[in-house]
Parts: sequence; C-alpha cells; structure tokens
Amino acid sequence: MFVDAAEPLKLLHPDELPSRESQLCALQNTKEFDVLVVGGGATGSGCALDAVTRNLKTALVERDDFSSGTSSRSTKLIHGGVRYLQKAIMKLDYEQALKLKFLFFFQYMMVKEALHERSNLLDIAPHLSAPLPIMLPVYNFKTVLAGKVIVSCIFYRWWQLPYYWAGIKMYDLVAGGQCLKSSYVLSKAKALELFPMLKKDKLVGAIVYYDGQHNDARMNLAIALTAARYGAATANYTEVVRLLKKTDPETGTERVCGARCKDVITGKEFDVRAKCVINATGPFTDSVRKMDDEKISNICQPSAGVHIVIPGYYSPDNMGLLDPSTSDGRVIFFLPWEKMTIAGTTDSPTDVTPHPMPREEDVNFILNEIRNYLSPDVEDGSNSR
Repeated sequence: MFVDAAEPLKLLHPDELPSRESQLCALQNTKEFDVLVVGGGATGSGCALDAVTRNLKTALVERDDFSSGTSSRSTKLIHGGVRYLQKAIMKLDYEQALKLKFLFFFQYMMVKEALHERSNLLDIAPHLSAPLPIMLPVYNFKTVLAGKVIVSCIFYRWWQLPYYWAGIKMYDLVAGGQCLKSSYVLSKAKALELFPMLKKDKLVGAIVYYDGQHNDARMNLAIALTAARYGAATANYTEVVRLLKKTDPETGTERVCGARCKDVITGKEFDVRAKCVINATGPFTDSVRKMDDEKISNICQPSAGVHIVIPGYYSPDNMGLLDPSTSDGRVIFFLPWEKMTIAGTTDSPTDVTPHPMPREEDVNFILNEIRNYLSPDVEDGSNSR
C-alpha cells in the first residue's frame, strides 16, 4: 500500500471517459485492487479520487446512481456553520464554560476548518459554486403583553440587531483572509428594497452575511468522473450483496478482502477483490457493517432533513434568508435555487429507507415558519396563481 511519491500521476482518460461496460470489465478482470470504495455519494467519490491520485489501484461501486441519495438533497450551501459559532460564543455562560472548557475550541476549530473548505470549493469549482448573500431579518414579535413587560420585550428585540451583528462579525473574523465579503447591517427600508417579499410589520432591520452556494449533485458527479479519468474503475447501479473474507494465516482471524457485486441492470454477479474496503454508504453504514458481523451493534442514527421547493417568486434571485430562531429553536434557510426557492431543513430521527418521504408535520412546520417572514401580499399573490 506504500506509494512512491516521486512517481508521476497520469490522467489515463484525458479525452474520453470509459463506458460503463468497460468499467464493469475492469472491475471483473482486475486481480486485486488496493482500495474498493462502497458508495458513490460525496464521501465515497472523494475517497476514490483521493486514493487513485495517490497511485492506488482503486474501485468505486454505487448501487443506484451517483448523488441519488443524501448528496443531492442538501441545502445547497457551502457554509462554515454560523450557528455553531453562535453556540460557541453566545450560549456559553460562565458556569457552562467551566464545565465544558473544550467546547469553545471545538466549535471554533470546526467553523474555521469548514470556512477553509468553503474557500477551496469556490476556488476549484467556480462553475458549480458562487458566493451568496444571506439576510438575517430581525423582528419585534412581542405585542400581546402589556405594561412594563411589553417595554422590556421591545427593548430586548431591538437589541437583537447588535446581538446578531456581533455573532456574524465574529464569523467574518474567523474566516480571515478567506472571508467572501464583509457582513453589513441594513435599515428596515433597505431590507425591504432588497427582499421585497419580507413581512413589513414589526421589522426592525436586517444583517447580511455571505456564504457559498453550490450544486451538490453535479459536484459529486464531477468528483466521481475525475476519479474515473485518473483510472479508478467506477460503476453505478452496482450493488454489494456480501463481503468477501479470507483467513489471516498469522492470526487465524478472518478479514474482509473484497465484495460480491451485482450489476443491478443485468443481474450478473461477480467478485471484486481488494486489500482495503471503505464503507461510504451514509445512512446505510450499518447494513454494510452487518455483512461483516451480523451481531455487531449499530453506530449510525439516521436523521431526516426535509426541504420543500416552492416557486421562485417567493425570493429574490440573488439573496437568501436565514431564520436563526424558529418556534422550536431550529434554523431554517430560505434560498433561491435554479429559478425556484428551497426552504428547510428539519432534523428529526428516522428509519433508514432507500426512498425517504417527508412527513406532513415537517412540511407544515417549514411552511408555518416561512409565513412568519413573508408579506401577506406575497402569500395572497401565490394563492391566485
């Protein structure tokens, strides 16, 4: 498995990609691969590209199509996780800081690394990625209370503007030289000019910050195709039905040495042998692990993230919106995408299924949160179309 770093890296297919038939032929006729990657999502394709560009003999199989699962169903953002930074700075009181001394540094380093990767993606794939301004509107919703209480609530809501501004500015500072563009504060009038669909009543102002937006499915496919260009044997609609094992002569224990694969289109089965098998199947991680040991405990807790797609006139073409504090504390994004608008996401435990369907309560939750920000004129106009 050791690779000579001085050995030149060659693009085996610079002009034309090999057909699926030739890729299947390579999978069947190669005596042994260095690496077999199971799962052709973003993680699996990335592993295959990394391995093949290290001059390792690499195979990649995906039982459906590339990006048919989680890797095509994201919020379409390349972000550092502004909410993680908020947790690190805004929500740690003195007592918590004493108990969780490492939390700030963990959240901070996670955000810093994500912002670094955001910069990388924008640099290497400008045809699939671009900066996107995102507005964070601030409202004063507390109007039901009376007397001194309502005065204190209004005062608090007004001061949310500098509160959020401080957090967003920290986001800019963590990005450092990789900051896309400095965040800024908008008056109520300017916010409505840029995002005319916003509900005007009780709007205090807004903050705009920048993150990246990208085409997750095409990015995934580009990575898989690049791995194929460098010589990885890459095949979609190729399912792993069981793992191959052999006994180690020194220890007497069994170890995985490949996989029995099935061409889903033709039904033909064949063996792919490899020194190393990488399980990159996302929510199906445990099903592959149980091919190795049926009694092994699950380690993956699947979570359902629901997005809804609504007509493009609900948002401007060049600006998104963030609700940092929904009714149950979750974060909702409201983003322009391919002349439509994406709203989401949820985060709730779920069962693993090849074709997940959104629950009605999740869809209603997103729609109800959106109504807190949309002007009644926009809603009425949409109902008439």
